Amino acid sequence: MTVLNSGIDPTAADHTAHRAAMLDKLAELDAEHAKALAGGGEKYVERHRGRGKLLARERIELLLDPDTPFLELSPLAAWGSASPEYAVGAAMVCGIGVVEGVECLITANDPTVRGGASNPWTLKKAFRSHEIGLANRLPSIHLVESGGADLPSQKEIFIPGGALFKHLTQSSAAGIPTVAVVFGNSTAGGAYVPGMCDHVIMVKERAKVFLGGPPLVKMATGEESDDESLGGAEMHARTSGLADYLAADEPDALRQARRVVARLNWRKAYADPDPAAVAEPKYDPEELLGIVPGDLKIPFDPREVIARIVDGSDFDEFKPLYGSSLVTGWAALHGYPVGILANAQGVLFSEESQKAAQFIQLANQRDIPLLFLHNTTGYMVGKEYEQGGIIKHGAMMINAVSNSRVPHLSVLMGASYGAGHYGMCGRAYDPRFLFAWPSAKSAVMGPQQLAGVLSIVARQSAAAKGKPYDEDADAALRAMVEQQIESESLPMFLSGRLYDDGVIDPRDTRTVLGMCLSAIHTAPYEGARGGFGVFRL
Repeated sequence: MTVLNSGIDPTAADHTAHRAAMLDKLAELDAEHAKALAGGGEKYVERHRGRGKLLARERIELLLDPDTPFLELSPLAAWGSASPEYAVGAAMVCGIGVVEGVECLITANDPTVRGGASNPWTLKKAFRSHEIGLANRLPSIHLVESGGADLPSQKEIFIPGGALFKHLTQSSAAGIPTVAVVFGNSTAGGAYVPGMCDHVIMVKERAKVFLGGPPLVKMATGEESDDESLGGAEMHARTSGLADYLAADEPDALRQARRVVARLNWRKAYADPDPAAVAEPKYDPEELLGIVPGDLKIPFDPREVIARIVDGSDFDEFKPLYGSSLVTGWAALHGYPVGILANAQGVLFSEESQKAAQFIQLANQRDIPLLFLHNTTGYMVGKEYEQGGIIKHGAMMINAVSNSRVPHLSVLMGASYGAGHYGMCGRAYDPRFLFAWPSAKSAVMGPQQLAGVLSIVARQSAAAKGKPYDEDADAALRAMVEQQIESESLPMFLSGRLYDDGVIDPRDTRTVLGMCLSAIHTAPYEGARGGFGVFRL
């Protein structure tokens, strides 16, 4: 056994201070999550309940197997968006949960937010959910109640929004089951959601599915009609054939959805590990709160994190004496094998880059998923390092990450700046899942560095023109830029733009990653055997 030794003293002053700073950030995060849970607000929630309807998350809870977790994805979507009418959460709940023993991707419109209408952030969230479902071959269940596009923002929805229906047909063509449960409106373009799903359940006297409602039909054809005869659940069950199952009420619809999943004969590509054989970490996950300093310029040892998330705190480190600013090694997490790359001192040098490229190749040879734990300021700069080949060595690492075919998971613990974000498998490099801790920050570079670069460029420009330099204006510019970059590098800002799949409590990291690894093993995968492109040596 190669059990990691921990040097943490939970009673030490620095650990206590780091823990307090993290708890403050978690309190801020909880306040923002509460906005998503509140949906459209008390008025619209009560109106919805007054109609005898369940809320989106209540529907999900009834759908899931009892006492099983739900991994919610992108709960902060639309946070900080320019348009205040776009509620936090983007009028949709998405996540992964277990239904009749089957891991499923679940999406649910939140009808308390503008009738569940889709806005541009809803689309982004739905598209990301499809990516996750397709990559991991997860059956999808769509809990539908939406008036369609949010008309004031139709110019941003109509053209790209058609991909929602393409995605449904692509999943079906790939043999991935799709299920629609219609609780209320599913009109106009939204009618194609049940139209393109493999299995459709509608709630009697509640579901309304039509391309054009009675007013539009009247305007277009002069025909008089009513909701029920035009698109009611019973009509679709008896006459059009669009509904496969007619439910008496919402609980009955969810019961029928569970029966549909039970009859899918769905099997995972890989058997799950025996939970009884999985050893818990040797160290308390509560201590994860005190590992990352409030000031990210202060380094921390990522082995302390690894020791609190992997099985038995058992970690076989690869090349421990070479490229020490990047920790690499092998472990298991909830019984699933993983290769781990974790930033130690922040900066990536040539040695770390070459070490990472070799390690990624080894993981692909052995079909082992990779976990990237971010705390990097990027690749080292300076004359010595440029002459030493930092560009070609950093490119080697990015090449390896880009062409690796094993599943990748990323967690942003601290800094994730510059091309280091790319080399550590940031969002643009298609990790299966990417989460952030409240302590994380990500941008092209740190706020002070970016402001300083702009200041130097402006100063050089003034000198070249023979003009005096305004020091007061420079100080004001630097302060403004630092404030802007600081706010734009924070995890809630980035999560609101769906640059991650959620900001998580560090104590939940092992559980979240375990659920992700379980979902990943639903689909077959194979590592790259070559095909990495040209490595510049």
